[in-house]
Amino acid sequence: MGIEIKTVGVVGAGQMGSGIAHVSSLAGFNVRLNDLSEERINTGLATISDNMARQVSKGAISDGDRQKALELIRPALTYDDLSTCDLVIEAATENEEVKRRIFTNLCPSLRPDAMVATNTSSISITRLAAATDRPEKFIGIHFMNPVPVMQLVELIRGIATDDPTYESSKEFIAKLGKTSTVSEDFPAFIVNRILLPMINEAIYTLYEGVGSVEAIDTAMRLGANHPMGPLQLADFIGLDTCLSIMQVLHEGLADSKYRPCPLLVKYVEAGWLGRKTKRGFYDYRGGHPVPTR
Repeated sequence: MGIEIKTVGVVGAGQMGSGIAHVSSLAGFNVRLNDLSEERINTGLATISDNMARQVSKGAISDGDRQKALELIRPALTYDDLSTCDLVIEAATENEEVKRRIFTNLCPSLRPDAMVATNTSSISITRLAAATDRPEKFIGIHFMNPVPVMQLVELIRGIATDDPTYESSKEFIAKLGKTSTVSEDFPAFIVNRILLPMINEAIYTLYEGVGSVEAIDTAMRLGANHPMGPLQLADFIGLDTCLSIMQVLHEGLADSKYRPCPLLVKYVEAGWLGRKTKRGFYDYRGGHPVPTR
């Protein structure tokens, strides 16, 4: 039997972490939200409040649901404030060194039976588990972005992940009202193993002058019935995250077909990371997104 999850800790109050805290609190779980500073936590809490208010305006939840959920979320200023959690989910930047450092510093503050998960979208679960004192209680729980909207969650077991941890994680996802799918611990798992090479190829198509930003996105929206074009989607994900995942694929699978497009590298080096920096393949600083190439 796995552990009964009542209190969920989230490390990282950014886009993904705030989304995980959002859906967990609406499902009735107590949530402890942690980040590097109180300011970042407060920004995450404000984002959750605003997003829930949007759900209320659309009739997806009631204002009573929103108030009750917000009351379940408390800031965790230190890792010690996560000591009562049954499950702690790391949702920091997609950087293996950063994640490993978090786990090394986090685990001494947790109960011995607490489970630890990572929301990584590409990095080896087995390697990350090795940075903890409990690899058998470590698992990948990869939410899709935006978390409140997307139905799918990938579950990824490391080589040491035990059955109770997997079963508890699967039950947790079901209580969130989401659907889980299981991936083996290969670079980028299922969704990003398929999605990111497509985005990278779209960037190559732009880089080689086959089509403009607008032409490529329009072609895939109308020609393949995608809800948004691949370059628009890259901006939404974050070009730094796209690059990190392609690097994991390229290094992990040693296949030249996963080589990140030089144009993607150039945009990241310029700090043009997409929506979060107001510039990527589109410029978002005005009233309407304008292609940057």
